[in-house]
Amino acid sequence: MNPYIIAGIVVGYFGLLILISHITSKRANNDTFFTGNRKSPWFVVAYGMIGASLSGVTFMSVPGYVQTTQFTYFGVVIGYLFGYLAIALVLLPLYYKLNLTSIYTYLGKRFGSNSQKTGASFFILSRLLGSALRMYLVVFVLYEFVFKYIGIPFWCLALFFILLILVYTFKGGIKTVIWTDTLQTTFMLLSTIVTAIYLLKEMDISLFDMLRDAADAGYTKVYESDWRSNNFFWKQVISGAFITIAMTGLDQDMMQKNLTCKSLRSAQKNMMSFSLSLIVVNFLFLALGVALLFYANRTGFQLPEKSDSIFPAVAFHLNTFTCLVFVIGLVAAGYSSADGTLTALTTTFCFDILDFGKDNKHSEEQKMKIRKMVHIGFAAVYFAIIMIFKPFHNDSLIKTLFDIAGYTYGPLLGLFCFGLFIKNRQPNDKFVPFIAILSPVLSYIINIYSEELLFGYKFGFEILILNGLLTFIGLLLCNKKTTPETIQQ
Repeated sequence: MNPYIIAGIVVGYFGLLILISHITSKRANNDTFFTGNRKSPWFVVAYGMIGASLSGVTFMSVPGYVQTTQFTYFGVVIGYLFGYLAIALVLLPLYYKLNLTSIYTYLGKRFGSNSQKTGASFFILSRLLGSALRMYLVVFVLYEFVFKYIGIPFWCLALFFILLILVYTFKGGIKTVIWTDTLQTTFMLLSTIVTAIYLLKEMDISLFDMLRDAADAGYTKVYESDWRSNNFFWKQVISGAFITIAMTGLDQDMMQKNLTCKSLRSAQKNMMSFSLSLIVVNFLFLALGVALLFYANRTGFQLPEKSDSIFPAVAFHLNTFTCLVFVIGLVAAGYSSADGTLTALTTTFCFDILDFGKDNKHSEEQKMKIRKMVHIGFAAVYFAIIMIFKPFHNDSLIKTLFDIAGYTYGPLLGLFCFGLFIKNRQPNDKFVPFIAILSPVLSYIINIYSEELLFGYKFGFEILILNGLLTFIGLLLCNKKTTPETIQQ
């Protein structure tokens, strides 16, 4: 496909985002940017969160992941349901009760300022890395398959994409993101469905016949019975539940969208409907992965070595229409994660590091200027991470992201669990940063030597649980008894 046409598509899509931004950011203020004025319809949030949750990594990595892990990833997806149930029944009521803008304010109320800043810092680290890598994957694919053939450097394309996000989120913030996410989700799902239908038509096979043949070939294996394997089924389910609690329920990006709903009940309806939709959508991506492998087997198409490149390689190989649809879906997938994260990072830094919630020294106009400077600063860091990571892209990126999350969200999991379930004890606030840093380090060491120490057991995504447990134990070792008045739940 002509790369200039693809460039035109990207620009046209950007135009749609700018139009939505213009409409949603009229009379916007700081409250609009941070909370969306708490007027978002729950069903709009739920639909948009599908795209935000999946992002470009699921869009490309999950279909390619089928080649090496079959359908064992679906165990993680099943675990998601339990995680979302815990968020709806435990975390959302807490956040709404405290009327939070940043969820890490809870840690400040419960433990102290050091704990709040520690939680916020781990979120910032995790989301900066995770979201920048998601955006990297989108830029990488468009560069490799399109833009390098017309002489546009990788760094120039990356900078262009980040500037686009910065422009349309700059004024409206989370309110704009809520509505642009609906557009992103629509195009991402449309791209996946259209590609799958075209592949089935090319192979002259129905979806059910393909899945039956895939089962015979071992591609649809969900249940891994070896407890030592990374993909052991029950380990995947439990990991999925805790991944959801940590990466959604303890994540400012995802929770900030929920907290724009009008009421707790609306947010809970959003969370449960979204969780059910996510099972169907993830199955769709896995089925697409099977279709890609069957297509390659039947046509002799040479699949690329990197699993992340399988979907784009086939899509660009098919025809102009599928290529066009794939590019739109790819761009939508990249924006769906990065725009909300950039807004959430700005919110967290302003409220948890700069203490906007307690700041009476600055006027709203001054706070707006500070907020815009922070927003630009995080966009610059995005760009730096993308450029630094490019030489190291070897593994499936979805695995890389879960590995990062296991070490960065673990301390958050331990902190929130202690706050919620240990009612009359409180850790020494000044020790919390050291515990939060030591826990991931110990988890990493245990992970390296797990086969020798644990009779051949290999850690997978559940390293998150170990990390959270070590943080929890560390908090128990340095806690003190408190009076009910000192615990501000």
